[in-house]
Amino acid sequence: MKIYTRTGDRGETGLGDGSRVGKDTLRVECYGEVDELNACLGIVRSQHEDARLDTLLAQVQKDLFALGAQLADPQARVVGRKPKAAVAAEHVKRLEDAIDAREETLPPLKAFILPGGSPAAARLHFARTVCRRAERRVVALSRHDDVDPLVVSYLNRLSDLLFVLARDANRTSGVTEETW
Repeated sequence: MKIYTRTGDRGETGLGDGSRVGKDTLRVECYGEVDELNACLGIVRSQHEDARLDTLLAQVQKDLFALGAQLADPQARVVGRKPKAAVAAEHVKRLEDAIDAREETLPPLKAFILPGGSPAAARLHFARTVCRRAERRVVALSRHDDVDPLVVSYLNRLSDLLFVLARDANRTSGVTEETW
């Protein structure tokens, strides 16, 4: 299979249900934002030494493929054919469990924290902002089109996790968080 098909040369792309839409539609923008977030997490994974973090982020990247598949399929047909292409309540719960486990080792928040610190923390903070942007766009899509509410929940919880992971990366690197 060739990587190029020329079918998008006029500014359109195909969705999971076979329909064609403009590449600038909100739905396409949403799964593009999720794709950008996934690439950000790939950068984080490529530039750290924490095996536990790598395992967690690898699973999140797989979840983001499922989330993108859901967003690219307005008729929700792919989920029936490929169960791995759906974000479910247990995916959100897994994120919550990871947040809870790491928060136990962190000092309580008493002020806003400036994004940055160690290189891993800075990358995680950046990924968090990309996640929040994706979440905002998906919420906008959900205002006038069907979107599984778990997609929004997943992105919301993922941004929380990325914040906690950034704090944890600073803690494990011995970097003091700078507050505002």
